[in-house]
Amino acid sequence: MSVKLHGLRTVVYMVPDLARAKEWYCSNFGIEPYFDEPFYVGFTVGGYELGLHPYDENGNTHTVGGTAYWGVDDVAEAYDKLIAAGATSLEAPANVGGDIVIASVRDPWGNPLGIIYNPHFKLP
Repeated sequence: MSVKLHGLRTVVYMVPDLARAKEWYCSNFGIEPYFDEPFYVGFTVGGYELGLHPYDENGNTHTVGGTAYWGVDDVAEAYDKLIAAGATSLEAPANVGGDIVIASVRDPWGNPLGIIYNPHFKLP
């Protein structure tokens, strides 16, 4: 039995300070949450969800996993802005074939945040 995947829907980042993380994401991406509670903050980004979840009471971060890549118009510009805002580099902007460019950073809480320019991707 297989699982049919329908593309990216939600990426959840674990953070120690939900209010500070919400402020950082709001100011650096120019978005406001559609869901804002003490246990979870959710943003709609191009039809997908970026969620922020506080560490549990034991400090568990639940960060094992891959990197989600979010579409941008200019990877180098977005990368520079994220670094300037306190993110740290994981992967500098690089062309990965044709006209597809990727980069990744860690947000101020250690979460991987990928960015991609892929003119071939179209929402269904």
